[in-house]
Amino acid sequence: MTSTALRASQLSRYNDDAVLSAPPARLLTMLYDRLLLDLNRAQFAQENANWGVASENLLHAQSIVTELSSTLKTDVWDGASGLLSIYQYAMEAMIGANIYRDVNRTKECIVLLEPLRQGWHDAASQLPVQAPVSGTARTNGTLGVG
Repeated sequence: MTSTALRASQLSRYNDDAVLSAPPARLLTMLYDRLLLDLNRAQFAQENANWGVASENLLHAQSIVTELSSTLKTDVWDGASGLLSIYQYAMEAMIGANIYRDVNRTKECIVLLEPLRQGWHDAASQLPVQAPVSGTARTNGTLGVG
């Protein structure tokens, strides 16, 4: 194994450990951070007609929104149905951005989701330190939040 491959393997393991040991609020903010990173990368790629990279990032962003939607407990929180509607709208916009190579839809998602990202960061900073979620509730790193 080359030193570069070894370093990449160690970084991957470090990232996996960071995700597995993150408390729920931190995991949520990590997902939002990665979501906005994907959208910004997609926007840049679209503006440079790099459609493969744009598509890859938009598809990953869609995976994150799917995860956020599927874990939303609409029976526990009154605002959950409104947030779910935002996720559904963003998902449709991302699909359209990918199919039609429409950078404006990508930008719209960024404008829509960035305040949510910031809001979750603000809320998480107000919470006391929490214990991590058990490893059984993880997605095995497929969302790349590390």
